[in-house]
Amino acid sequence: MSARLIDGKALSQSIKETLKGEAAKFESAYGRKVGLAVIKVGANPASEVYVRNKIKSCEEVGVKSFSYNLPEETEESALIELIDALNGDGNVDGILVQLPLPKGLNEKKILARISPEKDADGFHAVNAGGLLLGLPCTKPCTPAGIIELIKSTGTEIAGKNAVVIGRSNIVGKPAAILLLSENATVTICHSKTVDLASIAKNADILVAAVGIKEFVTGDMIKEGAVVIDVGMNRCDGKLYGDVNFAEACEKAAYITPVPGGVGPMTVTMLIKNAIESAFRCKKS
Repeated sequence: MSARLIDGKALSQSIKETLKGEAAKFESAYGRKVGLAVIKVGANPASEVYVRNKIKSCEEVGVKSFSYNLPEETEESALIELIDALNGDGNVDGILVQLPLPKGLNEKKILARISPEKDADGFHAVNAGGLLLGLPCTKPCTPAGIIELIKSTGTEIAGKNAVVIGRSNIVGKPAAILLLSENATVTICHSKTVDLASIAKNADILVAAVGIKEFVTGDMIKEGAVVIDVGMNRCDGKLYGDVNFAEACEKAAYITPVPGGVGPMTVTMLIKNAIESAFRCKKS
């Protein structure tokens, strides 16, 4: 079997066309653009690339971006003061603090300071709780993008065995909850899982979000599975996923490439969250 690529760039572009129309509707109705504030602290090279991509996507869709590049030595109190100001700014509908933050800044405290209504990343405890309870909420960008990528293949998620490798609050746990909400039977694997390979091999849908280069090998993949590779591992100047791509292609029916799979969808879901937040706040 030779796997078909799930083109995250193409799917992202298609969704952006719809979002462009939604952004224009908002501007026409309320006399201003949807606003997304992006805060970056320090000069992490990967973060700089991500932020540039997010700002570029905002421009493509017609969302106004407010970019704040703060020095590495920024005090926590100054960052909180900026977030408070953005929470109260009527032109800002979504707020994103780019992770990771420099040492000395309390990530949980910083993210909790963002108003849940403006939490574009979906990381706030209020939104995480809403996701768990099945209430209206802002969904985390990468997990929401994963669901869209799976659906783009025409795969029916309901009734399938889904395995998520990784249990982070940003990807693993929320991805599992979203798959469960689509009526999949979900297993979460992690570093303490016994015989992980045999569990993974039973997956109709396999999501690899462990953060280890080519951790998932071909013998861990079921024939005809849908494989979503969330990994972004840099080694010797190259980017590798969590899945051994060449081996996986021999077994899977569909697979996301790295790069060009999950990454573009994460950015697009961020823009989608900001637009939805803008409309939601106007209706409340």
